[in-house]
Amino acid sequence: MNGETTGSQPRVLIVDDEPSMCEMIQTDLRLRGVKSEWCSSAADAISAIHASDFDVVLTDVRMPGTSGLQLCQQVSAVRPDLPIIVMTAFGTLETAIAAMRSGAYDFITKPLEMDLLSLTLKRAIERRQLTEQVRLLESTRDTSNAFGDLLGQSPVMKRLNEQLHQIAQSDATVLITGESGTGKELTARAIHGQSRRAEHSFVAVNCGAISETLLESELFGHVKGAFTDAREPRRGLFLEAQGGTLLLDEIGEMPLTMQIKLLRALEERKVRPVGSDKEQSFDVRVIAATNRDLDAAVAEGRFREDLFYRINVIALELPPLRSRGADILRLAEHFLRKFSQQEHKPVTGLAEGVGEKLLAYSWPGNVRELRNVMERAVALTRYDRVTVEDLPDKVRDFEGGMLFIGGLDPAELLPLEEIERRYIAHVVDACGGNQTQAARILGLDRKTIYRKLKSD
Repeated sequence: MNGETTGSQPRVLIVDDEPSMCEMIQTDLRLRGVKSEWCSSAADAISAIHASDFDVVLTDVRMPGTSGLQLCQQVSAVRPDLPIIVMTAFGTLETAIAAMRSGAYDFITKPLEMDLLSLTLKRAIERRQLTEQVRLLESTRDTSNAFGDLLGQSPVMKRLNEQLHQIAQSDATVLITGESGTGKELTARAIHGQSRRAEHSFVAVNCGAISETLLESELFGHVKGAFTDAREPRRGLFLEAQGGTLLLDEIGEMPLTMQIKLLRALEERKVRPVGSDKEQSFDVRVIAATNRDLDAAVAEGRFREDLFYRINVIALELPPLRSRGADILRLAEHFLRKFSQQEHKPVTGLAEGVGEKLLAYSWPGNVRELRNVMERAVALTRYDRVTVEDLPDKVRDFEGGMLFIGGLDPAELLPLEEIERRYIAHVVDACGGNQTQAARILGLDRKTIYRKLKSD
């Protein structure tokens, strides 16, 4: 075996029975700033992999004794995270397919084009580093990160986790806002799980999915005979969650008359079951969640201002997925592993080009939409990696919107007022219609935004 001094740089293991080929590749990689070692047999390669850590293996196919394809199988069995690139002078489709089936990450033919080899190695190294990041994130979930289910290392997610640690220690009412699919219930569960109430019940109710009459009974309970179908008494969710946490999801959909009753219950810490003349005390932490702009709802008279202030003691805004950068890929890898295990399919990662498509898409459905996309991709793929063709058309063919303000022809140029109106509309759309969030970005109040958008 021949090696170079290694540091923190990525490391490549070259395997070829021709030492001159190994030395030629090693010299070229050194000039490109890549560390490498080489050996001339598959047996030596296995020993090297057990003795040291590499980011990628580059192996010839035809070697005496154990072939490159057999080496792929052996490495994949013990180090499935380690990408292998196969090189051969016999660049047939059959050889490529055999290499992929043996666990190879990619396939390159001899004579080598060093620029192409360098690019292929770079992609494999990036792939391995990303996989390692996700693995480390998963392995520390139960120790260093109490909110590990909220995967992410982007700045916005780090700030969110810091906030959650503080919020969990309090008993104050929390209002969680964010677009649909950002993980509001997951966040509420995380807060409950790290609070002093964790040993008691976490109860969730969707306030927009139940009629007003039934919602009152659902929350406060009822006595026997209170209405036609009330054959037995019911405690209600406030009492079911006694000592624990109650999540009022989609609170922005709650009817106004029910809002009055909820406000009274929250202020007095008591509920009166439907049909009863007696009140019952409760000890529950309330978390409310909505994807609505409650500031706007209050201004328009659709949500009571006094209830808004009562539930908005601690405000927590969840970031949309499109603002989380590389977290998109971390989550994609997380869901890929989950669904490949669930489907009993050996899908090990993302093929070339998939990451770029995932990062370019706007994700209006946020994490929930990404989860569905990866579940679909794992179910449909015919390969050991998810390919671009496995993605839905809307993700595969997505092109980011552009804010067109006119060309070079004076006849095409737009008035400043129209450019302003278009940009405001663009920001509001990017914020999922949340005019309060858009107002913060634009430095305007909501009434000004409304007036400028209506001026066309």
